[in-house]
Amino acid sequence: QVQLVESGGALVQPGGSLRLSCVASGFTFTNYAIKWYRQGPGKEREWVARITDTGGWTDYAESVKGRFSNSRDNDKNTVYLQMNSLKPEDTAVYYCNGHWAVTGQDYWGQGTQVTVSS
Repeated sequence: QVQLVESGGALVQPGGSLRLSCVASGFTFTNYAIKWYRQGPGKEREWVARITDTGGWTDYAESVKGRFSNSRDNDKNTVYLQMNSLKPEDTAVYYCNGHWAVTGQDYWGQGTQVTVSS
């Protein structure tokens, strides 16, 4: 069974940090680039970050550049999103997406809630 499971979301104060995890199972994880998206209340889903299948290249939306950091451990089938200096506008449900460029196959997780509030 194919699964992407996000965790690590929580309520945090502005300026705080969180680390989200995305654990994959049921498919060949090392074939897939992993992207993070988020959807804030009343907003469209937006792309946040991505990391290549090997972890050798990462890219970030301008709104999170310098604050968020993506990494992956292919031995654990896990991608991490380290989020620092969190702002209220980072409040959203965060989703991870696995994408295999060769076939166009996409998998999605169920999301994890991040709330930044004092």
